[in-house]
Amino acid sequence: MNISTEFISYPLSENAGVKYLGNNENISQLNEESIIDSFLSEGVILFRGFDTDIESFTQFSNKLSNNFMDYSGGVFNRRVINGNPTILTVNDFNNEVRLHGEMYYQKTIPQMLWFYCHQPASSDGETIICDGKRFYNALNDSLKELFRHKKLRYVSKMDKSAWIKRYKTDNLSDLKRICESNDVQLYVNEDQSIETHFICPIVHPSRSREYLVFINSLLPAKKMYPDSVTFDDGSKIDEDIMLQLNDIAEKLVVEICWEKGDILMIDNTRIMHGRRAFLDDNREIYLRLCSPSFL
Repeated sequence: MNISTEFISYPLSENAGVKYLGNNENISQLNEESIIDSFLSEGVILFRGFDTDIESFTQFSNKLSNNFMDYSGGVFNRRVINGNPTILTVNDFNNEVRLHGEMYYQKTIPQMLWFYCHQPASSDGETIICDGKRFYNALNDSLKELFRHKKLRYVSKMDKSAWIKRYKTDNLSDLKRICESNDVQLYVNEDQSIETHFICPIVHPSRSREYLVFINSLLPAKKMYPDSVTFDDGSKIDEDIMLQLNDIAEKLVVEICWEKGDILMIDNTRIMHGRRAFLDDNREIYLRLCSPSFL
């Protein structure tokens, strides 16, 4: 246990994270130094039982973050909340999303994620998390060796209406500039449909560079768009490899069973996240993409 003013942090699970439990107090009463220490140590924090709403969530995340992003280049649809393009819904659809790092299909990724539970689903819809450090350590030696030498290639094909929606521009020059800044190879067809390629590592050095982290967008990409991801040389990723990775994921995954007002703080350089499928269309989880202001 780690005492922070009158608040105590507890392990979130044996596999990842810590949680701060309140009794309807204002979340701003939490000691920032304790939060920062927990974040740097564990990579993920759940805040539960505090008096929160969208405004206090915004203020709380503003205190600890900067460089907020608007999700330009993101693959899912995100509805803007309260006219603030940095507060977005995550309910593009109701299906399962497997563990991944946010926006690891381009160079510019958010270093930190914030989630806010405005309304949990009546059942299911849990957010899932996994420590990429533990995931890497769980790989067998053969996979570790393979992933040290291989990278991933993400391929996306879009007609003009799709890339306008994704990149928030209808100007080809702007699109080329965005892709170039993200190390994304862009191929434009005569009808102005496009194909993009992005190559990136499967494992990454930790923020401290003291250990390796398995974090990428491989698991959901392979499940949802099987032909969209290969190794960097164009070779297919064997089904046996995917079975091993998904097996590790299920052994290490931590489920966040949302309660109204919960806030989740995630290090997107270390902690993967996803979600279980759900049916309740009233589920409302909000997301902010940013960087830690304390690093």
